[in-house]
Amino acid sequence: MLKKGADVWLNTPRVTREASGTSGMSAAMNGAINFSIADGWHPEFSKEEYNSFTIPTKQYDNLEEQDKNDNKHMLDILENKILPLYYEDQKGWVSLMKNAMSDVIAAFDSGRMVHEYYEKLYS
Repeated sequence: MLKKGADVWLNTPRVTREASGTSGMSAAMNGAINFSIADGWHPEFSKEEYNSFTIPTKQYDNLEEQDKNDNKHMLDILENKILPLYYEDQKGWVSLMKNAMSDVIAAFDSGRMVHEYYEKLYS
């Protein structure tokens, strides 16, 4: 239900802790724009500002510093890129949404994913 009504799919686990990313894939199939850290499936999919937005991250030894840095980047992109596009450029937003939908369907359907997992795990 959330995916069908989402305009933006925010995904912010700490870098290296992303699981498979299937929620972002299915959100994109439903027209949501992925706004994520560069981990999991997102780096394979993302074409910055063409089909998604990426939060630049850097790993710090201090998790508090990492969270502060990631939060700053996230809010900056939201305020200066995502919200202006959404509210001021409807054609641009719809184009980005369509790009995301068509890009994700071609490469990230569950049949392809299961086949790849099987090949890598059991071959």
